[in-house]
Amino acid sequence: MNISRFFLFQLFFFTFIKFNFLTATEPLPFNNIVLHKNPLQVSQVKFKDFDSKDIVLNKNDGKIKILNFWATWCAPCKKEMPSLDKFSLNNLDFLVFPINLEKINKEKTLKFYENLNIKNLKIFFDPEFKLTKQFKLRGVPTTVFINQKGQEFARVLGDIDFNDKNFIKWLNSYK
Repeated sequence: MNISRFFLFQLFFFTFIKFNFLTATEPLPFNNIVLHKNPLQVSQVKFKDFDSKDIVLNKNDGKIKILNFWATWCAPCKKEMPSLDKFSLNNLDFLVFPINLEKINKEKTLKFYENLNIKNLKIFFDPEFKLTKQFKLRGVPTTVFINQKGQEFARVLGDIDFNDKNFIKWLNSYK
């Protein structure tokens, strides 16, 4: 093999490697992100909307789903919710579901959103704590990331800034 072919081969090989493998291995932007080496299969994800109607997530719609579990009494939830609100407005390629882990109380939840000036997020509930059990949640806030195949590929334990540029870069590497 002559030198020019060798360099062309190297250029192609390393471009292929970078494009196909390194994008999914962006460094974790926060130390409280748990990345699953082998994504976890998720059974049916079902919760309630603001009007107590059932919502069932479509696993194979080609979008990453972000399930953010929170409560009105949770101080870290109050800290991160405004950044999640802004994220949902600026990143329409992702489906964001903020799920309140309390019994349905519309007034209390609306007051929580009003006090934090949340304008873009809908309100969802897990009143029977089925998702709490299904995802084996240990506290709030917890955010679960579900890929396009319906698998949990990562989760955040605690609060983060959803608008951190390194976080957005990391998350976009999974699209």
